[in-house]
Amino acid sequence: AVLLLKEIAARGGIGWRLLDLSRHCELDRGTTYRILACLVRERLVQQRESDRRYVAGPLLFELGLSLPAFAAFQAVCNAPLTRIARRFGGVSLLYLRSGTDFVCAARVDALPIKALTIDLGTRRPLIVSVGGVAMLIALPKAEARAIVSRNMKHIARFSAARIRSLERMIRRSENRGFGISQSEVVPGISAFGVAIRDKGGSPFASISLVGPTDNFPSSRVPEIITALEEESRGISQQAARIFAKSG
Repeated sequence: AVLLLKEIAARGGIGWRLLDLSRHCELDRGTTYRILACLVRERLVQQRESDRRYVAGPLLFELGLSLPAFAAFQAVCNAPLTRIARRFGGVSLLYLRSGTDFVCAARVDALPIKALTIDLGTRRPLIVSVGGVAMLIALPKAEARAIVSRNMKHIARFSAARIRSLERMIRRSENRGFGISQSEVVPGISAFGVAIRDKGGSPFASISLVGPTDNFPSSRVPEIITALEEESRGISQQAARIFAKSG
């Protein structure tokens, strides 16, 4: 049931057909239907009347209201994201780590980028984005290797060329100590990401900047990373205060 919920949430407004969802989750159709029927009854999932696709239900939002600290954290991140997006002329993103995935918790656009398909609530494997890779390389090496292995299985359906480009991005990011892609993953698009750590030093989130490669020449990379790291430290301090109050 949790697997189905995560995959339904990952598709946002697109939704899933029953057969496609069962195949994606490697469950037989009957089992998938029975679980979905229960989730629909409980309003965790709803079936859209227009196309009969399964999408997230209102109970998910209602349950989230019991975690006001996360909403407060999301709110305080808006100012640093806005500063980054406006200063460098791009799109800034806040990701939260969710196991082996990331979830987009906030997005600020100072420049429209059609190639960027990540919106609020998007869930994807850590290795497919610089913000996810920034968290990945900040983890202990053994844990990071295990996550990469699991993520690779998840993206096995990707083309060989795309998988190679993601592998290059990971290696380059490991060498630089931060998430970086300069047209490797999406031609003409550069992205930079820095992990946000909790008070124990573990990466629980990241802040990243995405924009046209022409706007971000190599000479500007140190300036970009310095700005991202400064905002990361500020967000980390804000998070410590917010979550300390929530217990």
